[in-house]
Amino acid sequence: MAEQTTEITQPVQHETRETAPAAAPAQPKPKQPRQLVRFTFYKLDQQWQLLPAEVREQGKRELKRIVDAYSERALIRSYGLYGVRSDCDFMLWTATYEAEDLRWLSSQIRRSPMGPYLREAQAFLAMTKRSVYVGKNARGAHDPRLVISPEDSKYLFVYPFVKTRPWYMLSLEERKRMMNEHIRVGLKYPQIKLNTTYSFGIDDQEFVVAFESDSIADFLDLVQELRETEASQYTLRDTPMFMCVLEEIDQILDAIGA
Repeated sequence: MAEQTTEITQPVQHETRETAPAAAPAQPKPKQPRQLVRFTFYKLDQQWQLLPAEVREQGKRELKRIVDAYSERALIRSYGLYGVRSDCDFMLWTATYEAEDLRWLSSQIRRSPMGPYLREAQAFLAMTKRSVYVGKNARGAHDPRLVISPEDSKYLFVYPFVKTRPWYMLSLEERKRMMNEHIRVGLKYPQIKLNTTYSFGIDDQEFVVAFESDSIADFLDLVQELRETEASQYTLRDTPMFMCVLEEIDQILDAIGA
């Protein structure tokens, strides 16, 4: 009898592979927020000096309290212009992420005892933004910054700036070529720091520039050289110009007889 063999059929083992979960789409890096920047120039009415001494002393203390309170929520620096400008006595340089901070400061000053005697002689509003002409890793006098970080040099030179419309009709490459010359001149003065802020659509000028320096002569020489660059022919307006001297607000008020 022939040996009967029984074939045992093993169940087919299907190879299974774990499917890796689909990679989550890369999330764009959050943009670094920009700061609103305001340069506010004040003129004190001489009628303030006719008030009783105790009233004026209270007014000075209150204004200093307001400036100190603002410094706890955002950046603020005070500068004296008495003796160098006839149309304003001091300037407050402020930077913040919220427009409400600027409104709060203005409201507090207006409602203070000195408020009715303080006139905003001039004000420039701008915002920080990276320059299209300078690389992100650039350093030096023309390094664009999204955060205002004053070096607290003795002097701050501030003025609004407007380009001609033909400038914007040029190609970006052509504008970069001319700005490279402009930047090279600036880099010859590493002791001067430039803070460029942008005002397109939010104020009358297109830019506000603020140069920090410990030397008036160095800044004068820099501006004279910049006048000779090719890009300078596309400047429509860069006045008024303000030379500001870094000083505590209480010292400024004492100096102007407040």
